[in-house]
Amino acid sequence: MSGGVDSSVAAAMLIDEGHDVTGVTLKLWGGDQDSGCCSVSDVEDARRVAAQLGIAHYVFNFTDEFDTDVVDPYVDAYARGTTPNPCVECNRTMKWGRLFERCEQLGFDALATGHHARIVATPNGPRLARGHDADKDQSYVLYMLSERHLHRTLLPVGDLTKAQVRARAATLDLRTASKAESMDVCFITKGGRDTFLGARISRKPGSIVSTTGEQLGTHGGVDAFTIGQRRGLAVAVGERRYVVDVEADTATIVVGERHELLRTTLRLSNLEFVNRLRPDPSAVFLAQVRAHGDSHQCMLDGDLLLWSKPQQRVAPGQVVVLYEHDLVVGGGIAV
Repeated sequence: MSGGVDSSVAAAMLIDEGHDVTGVTLKLWGGDQDSGCCSVSDVEDARRVAAQLGIAHYVFNFTDEFDTDVVDPYVDAYARGTTPNPCVECNRTMKWGRLFERCEQLGFDALATGHHARIVATPNGPRLARGHDADKDQSYVLYMLSERHLHRTLLPVGDLTKAQVRARAATLDLRTASKAESMDVCFITKGGRDTFLGARISRKPGSIVSTTGEQLGTHGGVDAFTIGQRRGLAVAVGERRYVVDVEADTATIVVGERHELLRTTLRLSNLEFVNRLRPDPSAVFLAQVRAHGDSHQCMLDGDLLLWSKPQQRVAPGQVVVLYEHDLVVGGGIAV
């Protein structure tokens, strides 16, 4: 129970279905924050909702593990000029890592969350699928769930729209019914990424150059840039320019026109599939490179993704998730 409306309603739905429910909130970040899902106010909201529902509530403190498995890799990624996804790593290492293990140790039958995604039965076992509300679908950040995880996971709100979730919360008079959503990285205050990274990275100033090598400007550190970025470049060349490469070793930012971002292939690392079996090489998938971005047709040749039509270059470090219609096939990390 994160202290938000989705997990509050998920708990209520499970109680209505006759399950013996225990509420658990994770304390993950011990530093400054003004958003996210583990602030003092969020823990209090979760505790009060649990009291309203008449269930036990516990707080598990995983702050040390969160620093090691989520925050440190996030900082290291930006220092290397790559673009991390801390929400994916939090789900991988905290919720379906430490918490899942704790649930098994304590003898619980399943771990339930308020994520907007679905688990569907297929002849080959359970599969993760997109949530019913396309605008709120969170299957992208859960792509790493294995068959073992899916057998012991419940996602009660996956068949509901966000409006339906809020309506149920209002009917139950839950204190989280109208609570705003958390949209930012939970361990960074709004607008504070530069300060957060600056305190943890030894920055190296460098050059901003064109794709032909022409010097266009300077910058204070590669962590301020990501592939495809067009704002904050501080270069005046008349035409709109985009970041097409980040060379961390030389602290060089390469900018170019939009067409220079287009690629026909994408190399992936750390590929993993739901049933651990590689799909047929002739299969056509939909690849999604952002949590709520558009999906585009592709095929997979080993670890090389082949786009049906040229697509904008994906930032190294970004998660790429493969779908068959609404079913998650697996995914990997852009190189």
